[in-house]
Amino acid sequence: MFRTVHGPEQASATGSPLTYGSAVQPADIARIALVNDPRVSPDGRLVAFVVTHVDLDDNVYRSAVWLAAADGSAPPRPFSAGEHGDGQPVWSPDGRWLAFTSRRGDDKKATLHVAPVDGPGEVRTLCTRDEAVEEPAWSPDGSRIAFASRERTSRMADPDERARPPRRIERLFTRLDGEGWTVDRPRSVFVVPVDGSAAPKVVAGGPFEHGGPVWAPDGATIAVTSARYDDWDLTPILADVLLADPTGASEPRAVTRRTFAHQLPSWSPDGTRIAALAEDSRVVHAHSQVVVIDVASGEERVLTAELDRQCLPMPGARSPVWDSDGLLFSCEDHGSVQLRRVPVAGGPSVPVVEGRRWVTGYDAAGGTLAFTATTSTSLPDLFVLDPDGTERRLTAAGDAFHAAVPPREPERFTVPSTGGGEIDAWLVRPAVPAGERTPVLLSIHGGPMTQYDETWFDEFQMWTGAGYAVVYCNPHGSTGGTQAWARAIRAPEAEVDPGTGWGGIDADDVLTVLDAALAANPDLDPDRVGVLGGSYGGYLTSWLIGHTDRFVAACSERAVNNLESLEWASDVAGFFRFEIGVDHVRRPDVYRRLSPITYVQDVRTPVLILHSEDDLRCPIDQADQLFVALRMLGRPVEYHRFDKESHGLSRTGSPRHRIQRAEIILDWFARHLGGRAPERS
Repeated sequence: MFRTVHGPEQASATGSPLTYGSAVQPADIARIALVNDPRVSPDGRLVAFVVTHVDLDDNVYRSAVWLAAADGSAPPRPFSAGEHGDGQPVWSPDGRWLAFTSRRGDDKKATLHVAPVDGPGEVRTLCTRDEAVEEPAWSPDGSRIAFASRERTSRMADPDERARPPRRIERLFTRLDGEGWTVDRPRSVFVVPVDGSAAPKVVAGGPFEHGGPVWAPDGATIAVTSARYDDWDLTPILADVLLADPTGASEPRAVTRRTFAHQLPSWSPDGTRIAALAEDSRVVHAHSQVVVIDVASGEERVLTAELDRQCLPMPGARSPVWDSDGLLFSCEDHGSVQLRRVPVAGGPSVPVVEGRRWVTGYDAAGGTLAFTATTSTSLPDLFVLDPDGTERRLTAAGDAFHAAVPPREPERFTVPSTGGGEIDAWLVRPAVPAGERTPVLLSIHGGPMTQYDETWFDEFQMWTGAGYAVVYCNPHGSTGGTQAWARAIRAPEAEVDPGTGWGGIDADDVLTVLDAALAANPDLDPDRVGVLGGSYGGYLTSWLIGHTDRFVAACSERAVNNLESLEWASDVAGFFRFEIGVDHVRRPDVYRRLSPITYVQDVRTPVLILHSEDDLRCPIDQADQLFVALRMLGRPVEYHRFDKESHGLSRTGSPRHRIQRAEIILDWFARHLGGRAPERS
């Protein structure tokens, strides 16, 4: 247990007490603290981690770096104040200092700091930037830190936006959801001295995007990842691992040669090899795998092919950790994310941390393995795995909250798919009197290359708290299973590995799971079923209500409603040709046939549309098209647009907007399905 004025056991960010035995309400979003990003000190004695909570009064997220004794001999303690956005802790090689990022000052500019862990010393600010500081990495001698940050070009120099010259655009992918325009602010790698004697210097810069800086053991080079070739936007992105000169005197040199899309590299202790996560993006829906690259020859070996699982779980992915003659990595597996170890020399991987949970972060050093994990009934906490396999929990971030608002535990089941294989599915029941039939919400995840998982999910707890049974699953197209399962929804016209297309076997799967849940549970009311989902889940929601009238009400959120216009306007416009299997310029008929808007005249279900004004992944016109069509047809529709929010509203939007969104959803289904209306914040 640990306490602080802004700590993870804080009962309420707004001062109102929790009521024990109550159900989760939208306002409880402000009362949830999250533990993540564990980093073990070189001697294995301490674990740094990050605690994030909501400040509802200021409508912001605040985070602090904390320290925990790995042996549990002392309670965790805050290392940074937590009044800002402190995070991304990294240890100096000697373990005496921690570097961390923040946003400080009246203008909330991004900052990079170092501070002593024990003994005297002040927090030292190494740089202050207009752009976010990310992925800090210490040099082996502790004298410098590399980091990634966006570098503004000369076009951005004039503060008067109306006086700036126009953006010059020659490539696709010029914007990024949540980031805005990137064409004139490419992501570069910098190096800054720890003593603050000089400003950061670019060592791998634009016009290309770079990431994942990590120092070679001898400090002579920095490994980064980037797609530094002229046609990078016209081909499946194959990001190389490159070596950058820490002085910036020469251009980065490629180690790999357009073999995979590499990210998150890490050096072997002897400096002869680099491990990374790599995806063969020429094969759409390919799983990211752990690879090892020989630095001298560029030859690389895939170590995890036999596993046939996604080794880039989101959230929770990080660079593989060298562990003697093996590598630690995490991977998705049928709704869970486990930590595994694979021999560097080759051979099958073995589980290290498994079970029905999601490992959201991990690190190992000095004989200590630390990880953060969440389950369907518990918020993330920090754990240490002892050599004998014993797990010790070092934090209790969610205990007070869960005691006040007891979680409802999902029931896991599987259903045979008409396309072959078993669909992983779950049912969460509300607390209702015996004999009372409950309304049902069918929830569909986004992606499609993601999975519903064994994690505590605030939305499911809110919906069951309002009296709904929640059914959800991982249909074809999801990760968590085999690569073939994920690739099954490519368009039938695809030249390589054709599938059923979006709205094919995936739609069949979610309805099959719903039917199985209703058949096996007579307490569920088949006449009061709603459907909802966001992004691709919004797509499938819009698709289903255009092909069946079995749902009483629907909520289509940040949805794909017109695949053709999406491929013209999205921040990743040009990517969907790889996803679908054909391009929209030559085969617009395929995109129209797979688009929910094509079938809008068949929609009779009342629809709630939610979308963000600044969504670049699924631009706002996706919602506009659905609303205009339904309104012109005289169909029941309600539309809410959120100002100043991007595609990730439900996860990373402003706290007040997240609460308002949840209230709108619960109010909508209360009116149509008879569940409880939300308690207003």
